[in-house]
Amino acid sequence: MAKTVSATSKTPPAADFEHSLDELEQLVAKMEGGDMSLDDSLASFERGIGLFRHCQQSLEQAELRVRLLLDPDAPDGAQPFEPEL
Repeated sequence: MAKTVSATSKTPPAADFEHSLDELEQLVAKMEGGDMSLDDSLASFERGIGLFRHCQQSLEQAELRVRLLLDPDAPDGAQPFEPEL
């Protein structure tokens, strides 16, 4: 039996993050509409939590990559970005 390869293993991390974020935004909009049954709402909420965790993990990995690029010898000492206001 042939193994199936998941789509996420072929998708670049940035595109995978964008796809997950887009799906999460669509789920939130659908849930805010209030037209879903309780079962559908719970299933959407569960999917949304999974997408949120995936996005959060992707952001943490990106931050680590940036820290490694800024200071490969001491990534923990790299200064975090300050948001521009």
